[in-house]
Amino acid sequence: MREAPDDTDEAREDDGLRHEIETGPRRRCVATGEVQPKDELLRFVVGPDGSVVPDLSATLPGRGIWLSPRRDVVNTAVAKRMFARAARRPVTVPDDLAARIEDLLVRRCLDTLGLARRAGQAVCGYEKVRAELGAGRAALLVQARDAAEDGRARMRAAATGLPVIEVFDGAELGAVFGREAAVHVCLSPGKLALRLRQDADRLAGFRAGNVTLPPPAVGCP
Repeated sequence: MREAPDDTDEAREDDGLRHEIETGPRRRCVATGEVQPKDELLRFVVGPDGSVVPDLSATLPGRGIWLSPRRDVVNTAVAKRMFARAARRPVTVPDDLAARIEDLLVRRCLDTLGLARRAGQAVCGYEKVRAELGAGRAALLVQARDAAEDGRARMRAAATGLPVIEVFDGAELGAVFGREAAVHVCLSPGKLALRLRQDADRLAGFRAGNVTLPPPAVGCP
């Protein structure tokens, strides 16, 4: 019978995924010229009808057009016709492309959070989250951006060394857990926590809120 992985196995898997994210393929933003890991950028493709399509999972066929995940960058690319230049053909770009991307990222993040909840990798509620943080079982803290700052600050203090995401409203988080609103959520280590962190970091470029990452370990670049 296969043995269940211990904490060391989980930590090793998490570190491996993090290394893959940080050292994976890189792409150039067509608007800023900056080269970044492709998982930190937004990919677009041109559909058969000539329309520009956001490809958040980077899986659609076709030549990718890459942009930094910020509202101002997307708006600049639309205004200056950078998609047509990158595609080397006429394209159709919706004027509200940045708003559409924000909606897609929110949906993608909340879908990931829902998967984590169903897999038993996410808990909600002040006491439950405090217990997970105190036991060292949490990899990521998510808090409602529209909740009272004092309550969020207390929970951030208990989550020292963990990434903290505050880009969702309480109603958005609550919908995932079947309640009217939620303020405090945490996720266990694993692929879903890493995916949510990546997508929330991209979302932070489109709406008010913060994604706070822990400082690098001593000796790390």
